[in-house]
Amino acid sequence: MTVPLQLSHVGTVVRAPKTAELIARQLRGQVVRGDLKPGDTLPPEVQLLEQFGVSRPTLREAFRILETEGLISVRRGARGGAQVMKPDLSVAARYVGLLLQVQGTTIEDVYEARMVAEPYCARLLAKRRTKQDLTDLRDCVAELRAVVDAGTEQVPDPLKWSGLTYAFHELLMQRAGNNTLAVQGGVLQDIVHTHLDLTVSRNFRQAGTAERFRRTIRSYTKLIDLVEAKDADAAEAHWRTHMEVAGKALLGEDIKSKRVVDLFS
Repeated sequence: MTVPLQLSHVGTVVRAPKTAELIARQLRGQVVRGDLKPGDTLPPEVQLLEQFGVSRPTLREAFRILETEGLISVRRGARGGAQVMKPDLSVAARYVGLLLQVQGTTIEDVYEARMVAEPYCARLLAKRRTKQDLTDLRDCVAELRAVVDAGTEQVPDPLKWSGLTYAFHELLMQRAGNNTLAVQGGVLQDIVHTHLDLTVSRNFRQAGTAERFRRTIRSYTKLIDLVEAKDADAAEAHWRTHMEVAGKALLGEDIKSKRVVDLFS
């Protein structure tokens, strides 16, 4: 029995994919499946033209699509060619960042998303952590402690402080053992890092800044201890409290309603 095709809008024009898009899709699929690995070189242009039965401009348009996605790098000249690259998270980060900006997303909105994801990542990390995870987390805290102990007069660049603070949160997301959450955190990295840089730069010279960072270090250290003990419930609860407290400092009344686009203007 033939099932009739149902269209939500009768008469809607459906655009057929261009030939270049179809070629890009086929090559992209080979990269995703692992048939083509980072470092591999695609066959010569002449061979691909014959394989796909297309013109040179069409093939090069397909290459431009894949270059935009960060999947290949094309070298021009006699020794040129297309080399497969490792997919770069920054490509997705730029697109998601742009999408959030266009939609008028606020800094508070982004932080709320992190409030949902990071405490659960702390839970997962406590269950799955390795010795290397613990070592890397403690190394990050040790770097931050050294910067804090040096004092604001000896460390005039507040970006060093925010960079290390951000690195700890990034480690938490990356080492939780859930690729989807790690990517989610990664695509927000430019927004989160830029926000931290702005906030820390504004408050760097205020009285009590060093003590606030010492409290942050104590909170980080407590989380590491809970993760090491594999106490998932306590790790999640502690990190949720940490995020709530930190949010009050990071989301002042003058910034929480600021749109993401304002960070990059």
